[in-house]
Amino acid sequence: ILCCRQCERAGTRMGKAPATYGASTHGLRGDYSGMLADYTVEQDYASYDEAAQGRWRRLYARQMKLVPGRACPEFLRVIETLDYEQGVPRFAEVNQRLSAATGWQVVAVPGLLPENVFFGHLAARRFPVPVWLREESEFDYIVEPDIFHDFFGHVPLLFDPVFADYMQAYGRGGLKAEGLHALEYLARLYWYTVEFGLIDTPQGLRIYGAGILSSPSEIDHALASPEPRRIAFDLRRVMRTRYKIDSFQQSYFVIDDFGQLFRETAPDFTPIYQQVAAQSTLAAGEVLPGERLFG
Repeated sequence: ILCCRQCERAGTRMGKAPATYGASTHGLRGDYSGMLADYTVEQDYASYDEAAQGRWRRLYARQMKLVPGRACPEFLRVIETLDYEQGVPRFAEVNQRLSAATGWQVVAVPGLLPENVFFGHLAARRFPVPVWLREESEFDYIVEPDIFHDFFGHVPLLFDPVFADYMQAYGRGGLKAEGLHALEYLARLYWYTVEFGLIDTPQGLRIYGAGILSSPSEIDHALASPEPRRIAFDLRRVMRTRYKIDSFQQSYFVIDDFGQLFRETAPDFTPIYQQVAAQSTLAAGEVLPGERLFG
């Protein structure tokens, strides 16, 4: 679940009009009738019938054929240890291992969340994951994150201590940003790192963004296509850059390592927001003079 998509549903249970930061014409979904005050729900494991379990196993098998040689080492070290090939994961079982590794937990939610709820969970080292699985008609493409997207794309990197700390710092920054009218900038940061980030390794560019790792087609587009721009990560540049949520990305931003993400998130963003607000917004795919590009 990501704040830049969550903006589409922000406030639907809180009397606020939704905010839209990414362009999309797709309606989002989720059953919020049984949630608690923090938007969490119980995982009704019996609700995943054999068709759903089979769909999960096919999704997993497909992506596992694609990630070797493309995903970052931190992802690959973990993904095969999580027993995802058996079927839809149980939150409690994943949490036993995740909590021991980095102090994080995954929490079950109905779907996309208001921004303040999402940030609050991240700040407390809780990653919200929707309980529903895509339908068969959505097997190849889904706009909003489902349980497969989050468990496959996001959860493995929460086992990495540095990346896990970055996610918590991001959540804390989000809680502060609400009063600074800066949520759009943070949405772009999340989009271009956690969802669609690339990392430079001795073996070449690799993927760490969950939106790419869980996609059957963008995984090649991100690394091999000549069309997108692969730009060296710069915090202010990322915060200025627009994105579209339901098409291949025109720009990807490349970090040196996860430590860079954490270092970039550590300073007080207040003056950075002011600097970004004073500059023009950049179109996806736009390249600035002097930027370092990757092939």
